[in-house]
Amino acid sequence: MSIIYKEESYKIIGICMDIHNYLGHGFSEIVYKDALELEFRKVGIFYEREKEYEVVYKGIVLPHKFYADFVVDEKIILEIKGRNQIADTDLAQAINYLKVSDNKLALIVNFGESKLNYRRIIL
Repeated sequence: MSIIYKEESYKIIGICMDIHNYLGHGFSEIVYKDALELEFRKVGIFYEREKEYEVVYKGIVLPHKFYADFVVDEKIILEIKGRNQIADTDLAQAINYLKVSDNKLALIVNFGESKLNYRRIIL
């Protein structure tokens, strides 16, 4: 069985580990997002930050949008958290993001723990 986007996700998680090792835990999410953006630019990873998606309900576009923290290489949703643990609501959010974006993989990375924690969500 092959792992979807194995190399890309390995590279993303490696960058997140470097950032976590350098900054530690306890900063707000925005700090980690800023550091990620710097690192992505430095190594030439294509990304979009705060990418907007519409939610369609019964053929009607709802007025409120959702914004993925990052979409990497136009195929991986990357959600950044700064909590004491990844919650079930984070997993549900990632699944919904995958549904409306037509992407197949979401990574939830939590910088709020003493050791970097992440989850792969596949749809």
